Amino acid sequence: MLKLKQFNLGPLETNCYLIYNDKQALAVDPGGDPEAVIDFLQTQELNLQTILNTHLHFDHIQGNQSLSSRTGAEIMAPQKDSFLLQTEVGGGGFMGFPETPAFDFINLEPGQTVFLDSPCHVLGTPGHTPGSLSFYFPELNAVFVGDLLFFRSVGRTDFPGGDPEVLKESAQKQIFTLPDNTTIYSGHGPESRVLDERLHNPFFHEHKFI
Repeated sequence: MLKLKQFNLGPLETNCYLIYNDKQALAVDPGGDPEAVIDFLQTQELNLQTILNTHLHFDHIQGNQSLSSRTGAEIMAPQKDSFLLQTEVGGGGFMGFPETPAFDFINLEPGQTVFLDSPCHVLGTPGHTPGSLSFYFPELNAVFVGDLLFFRSVGRTDFPGGDPEVLKESAQKQIFTLPDNTTIYSGHGPESRVLDERLHNPFFHEHKFI
């Protein structure tokens, strides 16, 4: 049975999610110093297998190198976002935030796969960035969307590669078609549910984007 633990990491308090079973774990978007994650892994005697990145903005990847080197976990991320690592919003330095420690990663494409012996649907959800991915775990009844959606809001589209119309289409076709009671776990802020956001997120009813 899969379990979930949330951490707030880094200067922007990015939601890092640890998904785990009795022995193994994976992390989604370690956006800062991962010491709290490592402490939890050690306390629970868990082996971190994989680090998943929804996209390659600095506040979602700052902890990649440290967490990977400390645990041996492989990093998986969308290759379409690799150009962002050469910019301040990916490589760091944006608004004075720290630079991102260099890391290697395996390209992750949309499709069905298995993590922790459980099915995972890797969804292509561009708009916030060209390569943005979301991770839907039916066993958890949860989807991890990065900065595609927030509670009653959406991710910024004014960074390199962002596109408000593409973001809208991604949410409507990939997220709002999931079961109504699916929990949406975002990169920042509280969780929500698919039906709630489909009905009440003003950005999809007033066509208002940032």
